[in-house]
Amino acid sequence: MEQQQTKIGRTGRWAGSARAGSPDGEPVAARARRHEGSADVHPRRHSEPVAARARRRGGPVAASLLALTVAVSGCAASQGSASTAAPAGRTAERTAPERSAAPATQPAREAAADLPAPSAVIPKDPARLARALTDTTARLRRAIDDWIRDGDPAEGRAPEPVVLLALHQQRIYRHLARNPKTASRTYPGLSKALAGEAEANVTAGRNLLSLVHPVSRPARFRVREPEPADVLLKHFRHAERRFGVDWEVLAAVMFVETKFGRVRSPSHTGAKGPMQFMPGTWAAYGMGGDVHDTRDALLAAANYLRASGAPRDYRRALYAYNHSWAYVDAVRLHARQIKRDIRNYYAYYNWQVFVVTTRGDRRLTGP
Repeated sequence: MEQQQTKIGRTGRWAGSARAGSPDGEPVAARARRHEGSADVHPRRHSEPVAARARRRGGPVAASLLALTVAVSGCAASQGSASTAAPAGRTAERTAPERSAAPATQPAREAAADLPAPSAVIPKDPARLARALTDTTARLRRAIDDWIRDGDPAEGRAPEPVVLLALHQQRIYRHLARNPKTASRTYPGLSKALAGEAEANVTAGRNLLSLVHPVSRPARFRVREPEPADVLLKHFRHAERRFGVDWEVLAAVMFVETKFGRVRSPSHTGAKGPMQFMPGTWAAYGMGGDVHDTRDALLAAANYLRASGAPRDYRRALYAYNHSWAYVDAVRLHARQIKRDIRNYYAYYNWQVFVVTTRGDRRLTGP
């Protein structure tokens, strides 16, 4: 896996949405970019059910909160065009990528010249936003269909059309999440189905952004490529079969926590791994596994959620995972979108990580 270590200066902060005047479109590899996605790093707590005392304070939300801080689940909307200047005091280091990180080679139907640039300007007018979101979502779904049919989501990265269209979709939603009035005027211009989906994504993004605290001091964040989409899907479904917790809920938690494992840094409270477990909670529910191993972490998360009330009461279980109703509602909204159309899972999988700073968001992953 390709790993990056990024340093954010004093004005940096973990967050999942882009801020006005921020270099929204720059990748860490190319001049320190910020992650945009559901994984904005935000602080969260993991507490155990009444039966156990092992409590963790930085679970899923810590990751997402971490990811929120780093990249608010990508739902936060970015505003304005992205600057290409690298923020002061920020560096990125990468190790040699593994073979599995190679881009998918399946033919793409979308013409490269027509794909949105990572830093493409997001419209401000509601009518134009509605058209942009409609077009981007339709093209993204076609690209995902091509990827599933002609490529192999179990191997390597998604093809370029999927990556760029998903990032553009994410940035639109981040903008809408930060601008409620604009969002309410954009929904009427969408089809009924897309309006419902958009409102769910915007609400989830706004909820997660409410948990984010800007980074104001120099900080280093470790990020890397996630495991292939269908490898993760296999892990989700395995955990579902073993503990009876919906795989879509596990996927939504991982999405919010660490953007499917992209964020590798521990939370400020000490939560670790792709599902952000505190040591005490891991000792109680990790079943002797490795907190940094994706399969082990997902089994532990399913084990913990089951012990906390799932699948009978997901709200209670998710609240035990992170003591925030905003977090709970965001996870459930994302899970419902994945359950409604599995292509939303593949879209979320390609949302990136952003860090919220006092000078704006910085994208840490992506093209």
